[in-house]
Amino acid sequence: MDKAICVSAPCKINLHLRVLERRADGYHDIESVFQLVSLADGLSVSIAGDSGECRVVSPHMELPPVNTVSRAVELFREETGIREGIRIDLDKRIPSGAGLGGGSADAAAALFALDRLFGTALDRSVMARMAALIGSDVPFFLEGAAAIVEGRGERVTPITAREDLYGVLVWPDVHSATAEAYGLVDRWQAEGRERGIDWPSVSELAGMYNGAIGDWRFANSFTAPLESRYPVIRDARLALIDAGAVFAEMSGSGSTVYGLFASSEAAEAAWRRLSVYWKQCVKFLLLASSPMQ
Repeated sequence: MDKAICVSAPCKINLHLRVLERRADGYHDIESVFQLVSLADGLSVSIAGDSGECRVVSPHMELPPVNTVSRAVELFREETGIREGIRIDLDKRIPSGAGLGGGSADAAAALFALDRLFGTALDRSVMARMAALIGSDVPFFLEGAAAIVEGRGERVTPITAREDLYGVLVWPDVHSATAEAYGLVDRWQAEGRERGIDWPSVSELAGMYNGAIGDWRFANSFTAPLESRYPVIRDARLALIDAGAVFAEMSGSGSTVYGLFASSEAAEAAWRRLSVYWKQCVKFLLLASSPMQ
């Protein structure tokens, strides 16, 4: 048995995200296009410490005592009965509260690494069930690099990922709490302020994703409400467009915005220009596959 497993946990951007009405259970259904990108956290998972102990070491970002990674360990133990002490060294590069799914990616990576470390060879359906118990976005990170995501996030339909676009992320230093963001969307929709959006149907999303960017009708239900509350998010998105992005949008419930460019040279030029003004500005690539497949 290997004594340590190292795995990359790439984050995602939402190319499209429609929030539907609140359900009876308090959750919202979504229709979304998820895409893995090259910005990633790193995890090293090893057997260490006393039986039943789980230590998550994150030198670059303080984590709460109960977090997505510790929850992944808890569920893995419940499923397998394994009790050895576990240490997880987490190198955080994905900002928190940014709409990039960093915590979800870390949880999926922890499940993947634990399965390999202990040779349990869990069925993908079992892994997906555990992932869904941790968080709505977690199942996606165990699938392909691009997918149509529905329901609370548990219905994941992988699609062939494209690699012909280059990106720049800007995080405008706003921590967007998910509950607050959904509350803003609920009020925005109740006031009828989403009526002008020509939303593509779910059946159109895969074809649109693989088509010309000029034909994309992708949008994000969170963008307008969040930009209204935090104008700096709009400033960052418009700065990407002004720098030549062929498509720019906010990811998830915010506050990260991203721009897509037709060439690496265009993305490089935009990054050089924007990184002077935005402290959190990162180039990225679209990933064609997941390191957790």
